[in-house]
Order: sequence, then C-alpha cells, then structure tokens
Amino acid sequence: MSGILAGKGVVVTGAGGGLGRGIALACASEGAFVVVATPRDNGAETVSLLRAAGGSGSWSACDVTVRGDVDTAIAACVGAAGGLDAMVHNATSRRSSEPARVEHVDSELIDEHVSVSLRGAFHCAQAALPHLEARSGHFVLMTSPAAMEGSQTLPCYGMVKGALRGFAKSLAREWGPLGINVNLVSPLAQTPALENAFREDPELEPRLARRIPMGYYGDPTTDIGPAVVFLLSSSARYVTGQTLVVDGGRFMGL
Repeated sequence: MSGILAGKGVVVTGAGGGLGRGIALACASEGAFVVVATPRDNGAETVSLLRAAGGSGSWSACDVTVRGDVDTAIAACVGAAGGLDAMVHNATSRRSSEPARVEHVDSELIDEHVSVSLRGAFHCAQAALPHLEARSGHFVLMTSPAAMEGSQTLPCYGMVKGALRGFAKSLAREWGPLGINVNLVSPLAQTPALENAFREDPELEPRLARRIPMGYYGDPTTDIGPAVVFLLSSSARYVTGQTLVVDGGRFMGL
C-alpha cells in the first residue's frame, strides 16, 4: 500500500477499539505496518478491519504496565517491518471516564490511572528509544483538555494526562539531538469512552456540545487518525514538544 507512512513500522497501544482503533486504521491506510498492542483480543478485530481495508498489521497481546509485553510488541513490529518508526501510546485505564471526587478516590483507582497512563508511557519510551533513534522516529502521547484546564469530575484522569505533557516535553528536549520527534495529541472523538462519560454525567453532553464551534464530535479514523499520521510523517520533522489539539475548536486555551 502506498501512502505517507509507506514502509514504516508503527506500534499503537490501546488500539482494540475507540480512538486507538481509529489511529491504527488511519496509519495502516497510509501504508504503515501497524502493531495493535492491546491486552484483549479485540486487537485481533482491529487487525481484521485494517487488513480488510487493504492495510497490514498484527496484534500483540500487550499490557503496557508490563515492560516485557511492550518489548514483545516492539519486537513484533521490528520483525515484520524491519524496524520501529513510530510509537503511539494511547492506552488509558478502563476506568478513565469514571467520575470520582478526590476525597472518594481509593488507592486502587489512582494506581490504575498511574500504571496505565504514566508507567505505560515510561515503558513505551524506554523500550522504543533505541529503535526510534536508529530510524529518526516519532513518539506520540495522547493527552486531553482535562490536562490543560482541569476536570471537576475526572481529577485523576486530568492529573495523569497533565503529567504526560510534562513527560513529552522532557523527552522532546532529551531526544531532539537524537533526531526523534516527541509530540502529543489532544482529541475529542465519538468513542465508547465518551459515550460512557455521557452516561455517568448526563449534563456533560449538552454542555460540551455548546462548546464545539464546528458542531460535531470527531470520528476516530477520519478526524483524529489523520492528525496523528501527520505527526508520524516526515511532514512533521521540525515539530516537537507540541500538543496538537484536534477537537473542532472546543479548546482554544493552549
């Protein structure tokens, strides 16, 4: 398959559905070999979808909180594509859209947020570094407006997403001399996680809809995925340490 990522090897964590699946499909449509790294076998369904569309990829059973699983996913990419050109850490806690006031957060919930979002990002960065350096690659982390303006109902989610911004900026400084680009994407898309957030907080949907100038929620594959593809391409070779907000204008305070 031709495209701006033709011949590239890409690993996308948390790509079994929703936003991660959209990113994987968008990367594959531009010619990348995509390793769908997810702990559940819905990753295999994502691979079936991208192959049906003419793309190529494989599923690697991967819990990002386990360093060995991340190593295995990267090895699968290197074996199939000849190297790792890009790593996208999209995985978040399955409880990420669960509202909870700080005084009611228990250690299990905060540990899950930190383990998947932060420890997972750290594992991805450490494991990917030598491969990305060898191919002047790209590293992308997914953040959120909750990281930049806070969230009244999702303080733990806002905390870890904010920490990812600090981590990405630090990596951009450290890895710039190595030829590696590090960026973040802050999306707003119609995903199962967003739908769950609407169910948990019935006032959220109308409140959010009023704040989107373009008037609709983005599609993971056709609206968010292409923005990630751009950051993984040579067109973004002089872009690093930045947060690309892809949300129809909902957040303009960056």
